[in-house]
Amino acid sequence: MVVKGVITGLLLAGVLAGPVALAQDADVDRSHPKAFVKDSVITTKIKSKLAADHITSVGRIHVDTDADGVVWLSGSAHSQDAIDHAVSVARSTEGVKDVRNSLKIRQDD
Repeated sequence: MVVKGVITGLLLAGVLAGPVALAQDADVDRSHPKAFVKDSVITTKIKSKLAADHITSVGRIHVDTDADGVVWLSGSAHSQDAIDHAVSVARSTEGVKDVRNSLKIRQDD
């Protein structure tokens, strides 16, 4: 009887602890709230600057910032000039440590 109670208790503890462990693993890169806010602010600043410059392909340029202040540009633009401009805007934004560019020229969009 005691063994059955111990096994039941261990199973219950495992069931209750499982979602907590999974939730922690899913948010490992953004575990500190300040890092997430900082990343979001940098990304938003870059997107706003690109939109203000009226680059017609801004909808296809994806911007993401990691916890170290590295900006990742992906997607496509109409010309190499538009790509160069997006990289320049990202580099000149406060808080950006580096820019990784994987933008491609795609004129038919």
